[in-house]
Amino acid sequence: MRAYAGAAPLTWAPGSSSQVSHRRIANKRLKATGHTWAFATLTRSPGCRALYDARREAGDGYAAALRRVFARLLGSLHHCLAHEELYREDLAFPPPAADPE
Repeated sequence: MRAYAGAAPLTWAPGSSSQVSHRRIANKRLKATGHTWAFATLTRSPGCRALYDARREAGDGYAAALRRVFARLLGSLHHCLAHEELYREDLAFPPPAADPE
């Protein structure tokens, strides 16, 4: 489902090298809807915002970070539909584990 929506990464490995990029071939309407959905959640969902900020700090661009958020939301939607459960923010975006020092 994520590949069809353009949210899954495309890994191409000819021979001994490998390259990972975003999918250009996808359902354009679903991809655009996912981009809008991910953008809209940034102001209302602390988990989405934290994931987006973490990806930006890791070096992802704006669109790449939004694709990561969209992929997580799509996975959560699939889980909710498959298990007939309501969406729970705390399960979809668990807080990061504290470092034991």
